[in-house]
Amino acid sequence: MPNTYSQLYVQIVFAVKYRQNLISKNNREELHKYITGIVQNREQKMLAIFCMPDHIHIFVNIKPAISISDLVRDIKTNSTKFINDSNWVKGKFNWQEGFGAFSYSKSHIGNVVNYILNQEEHHKAKTFKVEYLEFLEKFEIEYNENYLFEWIE
Repeated sequence: MPNTYSQLYVQIVFAVKYRQNLISKNNREELHKYITGIVQNREQKMLAIFCMPDHIHIFVNIKPAISISDLVRDIKTNSTKFINDSNWVKGKFNWQEGFGAFSYSKSHIGNVVNYILNQEEHHKAKTFKVEYLEFLEKFEIEYNENYLFEWIE
């Protein structure tokens, strides 16, 4: 019987609503584990994850049986409920709408994993806005600034 074979490596990036710094270092590891569980339950492979206080990077080996949009929807919906049920923030936690998805070849896996796991050091020199705009330019993605994340300057 024929099967489907693929090699799809995707970095997914999205932000906390209004770019608020709501993901604390104290809760980061638990959130990483929870989101990894969501990815694994959808039968995808987590390669790296790192939450900054105002955004997240997720690197997955994704199978073509699921769309990236469906996976991100599940991650956002379930992690939002988890954060709110855990009472980690005053008020209500939400992710912003939208996300970035950037594909890589197998030869780049190590570099991307290293990049994601070193986000704290990376962001000492570069803001999330600069980082995200650089991704869009590097991957030659046309965009309208009116539809990017809500930036807090």
